[in-house]
Amino acid sequence: MTTAAPTSLMFMIGIGALIAWRMMSRIRRMVGRQRVSTVRPWISVILFPLLVVMLAALALAHPASLAALAGGAAAGAVLGIVGLRLTRFESGPEGLFYTPNPYLGVALSVLLIARIGWRYLQLYGGGMPMDQPPDFARSPLTLAIFGLLAGYYTVYSGGLLRWQARAARSPAPAPAPADPIR
Repeated sequence: MTTAAPTSLMFMIGIGALIAWRMMSRIRRMVGRQRVSTVRPWISVILFPLLVVMLAALALAHPASLAALAGGAAAGAVLGIVGLRLTRFESGPEGLFYTPNPYLGVALSVLLIARIGWRYLQLYGGGMPMDQPPDFARSPLTLAIFGLLAGYYTVYSGGLLRWQARAARSPAPAPAPADPIR
């Protein structure tokens, strides 16, 4: 008697719950006013282009996949510019804040969740042969979606860094005048 099936099922449920929890926290973070981080935009500006280059190197043998990655990254860059134009920036004595467009961020997150869910079902639901590992560099749709997200977050984070630098150079707002009645 073997217990591999229940352990495998519990592992799949655990991974699925972890992914769902992270995606819900990401979506919640995208719909409200946020303090500008000094570290997070730098991570996005550095990490996403590196990942795109690594995936492009893996996809060199598959021209359709490479084109999908490049096209997704270009479309994501355009969406990043649109996202920056739709973002409300605030500078005040309590710090720097921004409010991203909730529809754009949620749409990109739902797209990513849907693709991860589909790949998860293919991998663990029997749609993919288990004798060979999945080759993500061969999936043009996966690479296009990743390129879209990478292009968006790279441009959007770069825009946040530019705004943060401009806000740091501008003079601080004058404090509110004292109440003359007191």
